[in-house]
Amino acid sequence: MAQVRPTLLFAHGMYMNAKSWEPWVERAEAAGFEPLAPSWPYHDGEPAELRRHIDPQLGRLTFGRVVQHYVEVIGTLAEPPLVIGHSVGGLVVQRLVNGGLVRAGVAISSAPPLGVISLDPHFFRANLPHVNPFAGNRPVVMTPERFHYTFCNTMSREASDRAFEEYVVPESRNVPRGTLTRSGRIQFRRQHVPLLMIAGDTDHLCPLPAVRRNARRYRRSAGLTRFQAFPGRSHFISNQEGWEEVADASFDFLRAALD
Repeated sequence: MAQVRPTLLFAHGMYMNAKSWEPWVERAEAAGFEPLAPSWPYHDGEPAELRRHIDPQLGRLTFGRVVQHYVEVIGTLAEPPLVIGHSVGGLVVQRLVNGGLVRAGVAISSAPPLGVISLDPHFFRANLPHVNPFAGNRPVVMTPERFHYTFCNTMSREASDRAFEEYVVPESRNVPRGTLTRSGRIQFRRQHVPLLMIAGDTDHLCPLPAVRRNARRYRRSAGLTRFQAFPGRSHFISNQEGWEEVADASFDFLRAALD
């Protein structure tokens, strides 16, 4: 009888959709997983087309609805999956782990949950425009200049612009706003399945100290939590040069969690 391949669910972050996970999906299949990479609501499609035609409902999307979207996906599966998420998708992973809905998780450059604070000036400069309370529910339209600063600061502007064209989609301000409410709360002392938290050392959006502080909040919980930092990585850690090293570390951790 053929061995059942464990399902590996991917959760993307803000300004991205399932396309950002395509290289990981291919590598995960080769590594023996059954990958599944759904886009958030209002995020399906080619990024360039989504930039040209912004869904009028996008601005109403909340972080709580994003989490519920993955809960619903998990509800269609025969058994709890493994899960990897990036940025706000990393916080989704923390929520799913907290809820006992997955077998193990990897949170890459996870957005800070409620109560985890960063005083890094890059963090404020990179994040404040997303949660601007005076902008109402108008979706955020990322620019190439801002994408280079927030996501791709370790890359050349030319390489950043290529990544922008390939991957970037408009976003809802109510997603990051929601992480500042009870939707973004993690019960750190709750028993949990194995969790790996990964950070890049030059990330402007989710600085390494904030991710480390996030991971340390689990120190009194009954469950394995590990932290790993990768040098020379920006917030685009999952797609910039060297992403394979991050993917393989994630896959190794998840395989060990199944033993």
